[in-house]
Amino acid sequence: MAAVAITTVLAWALDLVQRGVKVMVDVPQGLPPFTLPPVLPDLAAALAVPALLIAIIGFVESVSVSPTLAAKRRERIDPDQELIGLGAANLGAAITGGFARSAVNFDAGAETPAAGAFTALGLALASVSLTLLLHLLPQATLAATIIVAVLSLVDLGILRRACAYSRADFAAVAVTILATLLLGVEVGVSAGVALSLLLHLLRSARPHIAEVGRAPGTEHVRNIHRHAVETNPSVLSVRIDESLTFYNARVLEDCILDRIAGSTVREVIFACSAINEIDFSALETLEEFDHQLREAGIRLHLSEVKGPVMDRLKGTRFLTDLSGQVFISQHEACRAMPESGTALWPLTAAEQQRSGCLATKGRPQRNREPRAQGLAPRVGPRSRDRHDAESFLDDPRQLGRPAALGGRGACHAPLDPIRH
Repeated sequence: MAAVAITTVLAWALDLVQRGVKVMVDVPQGLPPFTLPPVLPDLAAALAVPALLIAIIGFVESVSVSPTLAAKRRERIDPDQELIGLGAANLGAAITGGFARSAVNFDAGAETPAAGAFTALGLALASVSLTLLLHLLPQATLAATIIVAVLSLVDLGILRRACAYSRADFAAVAVTILATLLLGVEVGVSAGVALSLLLHLLRSARPHIAEVGRAPGTEHVRNIHRHAVETNPSVLSVRIDESLTFYNARVLEDCILDRIAGSTVREVIFACSAINEIDFSALETLEEFDHQLREAGIRLHLSEVKGPVMDRLKGTRFLTDLSGQVFISQHEACRAMPESGTALWPLTAAEQQRSGCLATKGRPQRNREPRAQGLAPRVGPRSRDRHDAESFLDDPRQLGRPAALGGRGACHAPLDPIRH
């Protein structure tokens, strides 16, 4: 307030207007009339698209700024409530808060929504009685007031951190900042949202596909290009780290077909632990892919399918006609494959203990639930990285199919060495 008063007095005393300093000049006095705007079909049609864009930009701007302010006070923002609040504000006054106004309130120490009510009251009083005093207020003073308030929210270190973490995210941040500074908040936020969506689509269109094998002595599977693992030359075990949609299912199909071309792979296992959804187009691609593998004498198996995904696959032609089986874990799938006996897949310590093969203090451990009595050996607790697949345990057809194909060895060629 002191800066506003001093610069206004200086502009009057030194006649700065004649020296080229821009001032506010004409500030409308009084409150706007309380009238309803005319509701005309042509006017509504002309304003529909711009109003929708303004609403989206206003909401995105709000949810972009509010987390920054909330983080400084260790608070959390609910985007749903934020949207309701913005809608209520528009219905009440057709005016919503902006980045600069929020920053000014925060810098002034506002703690509750009552700050907005007092701000509105102050603006009403100023509109009625103080507009003449603002006639000579330099525009530079008004701009400096906003800049000082906003500077506390500027974090230039985000550019360095984003560049060190991800070049793509750095590009999104840089484009958003430059567009905001040069073209305005609306254009900057729009550019940032559009670029982020584009980057997400590009990442999803090229899913990470890892060929995996078993870590020695464990039931865990890991990337063959990152770890020393045990593999079966006749089995291609693949982990898909993305949901399957219409724009990336063909990439998976091409990748697997390139991998098995000219090889002696007889079994393909998809580890589906990272697949959260399979859309209809991807499902049709999987059906066609399974048919191609069947004609080549290769079976397709699934493992670690999540419950919600399996619920949607139940009853589909893909699962009914699947050439292979559905397994609860990738380890069990690999153990069930032909030529995956103890020579290639030795029993782990946990498996030996469950099967009564470990000796305790020099004596053989006794199996308390022998097969001779018609009971299956006791199964220990599941490892932590296994995903919930109980939704298809009640389907004996899926877990009880025999696996009877033979196979021969093959060298493991990398799927994509750069991305693994």
